[in-house]
Amino acid sequence: MVKRIVNGVSLDDELMGLDLIKKVGIGNNFLTQRHTLNNIETEQVQATIIDRRMRGAWEKRGSKSLIQSANQKAAELLRTHDPKPLPEDLIKELKRIVKSAE
Repeated sequence: MVKRIVNGVSLDDELMGLDLIKKVGIGNNFLTQRHTLNNIETEQVQATIIDRRMRGAWEKRGSKSLIQSANQKAAELLRTHDPKPLPEDLIKELKRIVKSAE
């Protein structure tokens, strides 16, 4: 979500769908509209920890709390992450910066 906000939020009339809001009407279904389908992947945050299913579906999948889901995701990242070593010239530059700051 932070990455999405850092990229900026456009409030132009086209993206906001002002004409569509007038056409469909507040409180009606926008999910079947072409505008929604064209913009959902870039504008909707696809959270991986928050469970957005209806309560019944969430309960069937174990009713995990946000903390449980976050801990599970952290454990998975620690288990599977394969960091690539920094290039040698970058390591030297970082050491130079640290030494000059000391």
